[in-house]
This record gives sequence, C-alpha cells and structure tokens, in this order.
Amino acid sequence: MTEERFQNKIDREEKIEPKDWMPEAYRKHLIRQISQHAHSEIIGMQPEGNWISRAPSLRAKMILLAKVQDEAGHGLYLYSACETLGISREELVKQLHDGEAKYSSIFNYPTLSWADMGAIGWLVDGAAIVNQVSLQRTSYGPYSRGMVKICKEESFHQRQGYEIMAEMAKGTPEQKAMAQDALNRFWWPSIMMFGPNDSDSPRTGNAMKWKIKRQTNDELRQDFIDKTVGQAQVIGLTIPDKDLKWNEEKGHYDFGAMDWDEFWNVVNGNGPCNKQRLAHHKKAHDEGKWVRDAAKTYAKKQELALN
Repeated sequence: MTEERFQNKIDREEKIEPKDWMPEAYRKHLIRQISQHAHSEIIGMQPEGNWISRAPSLRAKMILLAKVQDEAGHGLYLYSACETLGISREELVKQLHDGEAKYSSIFNYPTLSWADMGAIGWLVDGAAIVNQVSLQRTSYGPYSRGMVKICKEESFHQRQGYEIMAEMAKGTPEQKAMAQDALNRFWWPSIMMFGPNDSDSPRTGNAMKWKIKRQTNDELRQDFIDKTVGQAQVIGLTIPDKDLKWNEEKGHYDFGAMDWDEFWNVVNGNGPCNKQRLAHHKKAHDEGKWVRDAAKTYAKKQELALN
C-alpha cells in the first residue's frame, strides 16, 4: 500500500488495523501518543491513591478506590493498544523510566486536601473526557475501541469529582474555601493539559491529517472552558481568571494568558512532584518483578504442556 492509498483509506473513515500497512511516521506518532496516554493513567493513580486511607467516609473511600482501579485498567488497555504497533510493554516502561516518554504534566502537582480529589475528578477528568470523546473516532482501530470503554468510566469520575466540589462548596465557610483553593491551584494546569497552542504544536498537522486527532489543542481547550465555567457558577465557585469573559460575537469565552514557562518547566521534569512520581513508579515496578517473572514461567509451562 502506498501512502496515497493509506491516506485515502483514512479519508474514507475506514479504521487502520494492526496488520494494515502504515507509514513509519504514523506508527511512531501513535506509539508516542498512546504510550503517553497510558503512562498518564498509571502515574495519575498516585496523587489520588495518596488519599484513599484519608477519605472522609467509607462511601468516599470506596468510590476513590474504585476510581484508582479504573485508572489502572485504562493504562492496561492503552499499553495493549500500543503493543499492537510492534513495541513491547517492557520497552514502553523503559522509555518512561529513562525519560524518553512523557506523561501528562498535571500529575506532577501535589494533592494537598480532600478538595483536590474533587478538583482532579471535575477538572482533570473533565478535560480528559473532552479530549477522549473525540479520540473514540481516531483512525487507529485498537485505540479507538479502547477509548469507548475508557470514556464511559471517565464520565463517572468527572461526576464524582464535581459532587465532591459541590458538597464542599455548600458546606462550612472553611470547606468552601478549601474547594475554591483546589480550583485555584488546578485550573491553569488543567487547561494547559491540552498541550501548547496550535501555533506552537508542530505535530498537530500530521495528527489532524491522519485523523489521529479530530480537534486541535486550542479547539479542545476552548470546548472545555466553555463547558466548565457554567458548572463552577452553579456551585458558587469562581474560576481564577480575571480576563474570563463571554464573547457574544465568537460564542465562546475569552480567557487569560497561560503560563507556558511553568508548563514547559513541569514537562521537562522540574515540577513539584516529577521526581517523586517517577521514583515511586520505578520502585513499584522493581518490587513487582517477581510477579511478572512468575507469570512468564507459568505461561511457558502451560505452553509446553499443550505441545
């Protein structure tokens, strides 16, 4: 198959499957994007897992525990999708540990209070849903199908987070202040989750051409902001952006400038929790080696028994 025939297939809205011919650049782009997505799900378990033992009620603890387990499952779906592109799970993890692969910068911020569990669910998972809904129509079959299940679960996570924020916002003055503080700290990192502005995102062109992405970073960011401002107003919280204003002509909210210096500082490994997150993952990976070895040994025995 030539690149022209490949592009024609994509333009006809036909999925690319693992055994189909694909340009090497397309394969590498997918590995980079899907692995980053998988790593984000796994690393993202840490800031929330930190609060399981300190949840304010048994109900809250059960919900948070289930959510963290969901994120682990999402990571496994995505690693499996990535493996269909000819790269092993071991190589994917090695790239993460060696700093060759990234994960979402949002998970390098600390979770200081229970309200942060609400902010992560409402804002971080809310931003993820905006991005992932369009990824259900991505051109690569295994990625597209995995996103269908992930989106269903993430929608619950977003509602759970919003419920936490709503309950705290109508609680005591101290509880409402805690919710507002969480919103203040997570708002800007959440809207920067979508990545650099389109003018500073060189990979966007191919991603859109190949229909790996269906919307650009700026389009997704605007969609998220438009959806979220009203949600904040309903529960009496204030978006921490003095330049936020509805633009009647555009039919969208105008918003303030983002701190891209902070964004790139965190992406490059200098955020508040980068080193901690990666060290924790390496430690858990090393301590779990005996489980992986045992599973491989058992699989070999089963294979020999069948032969």
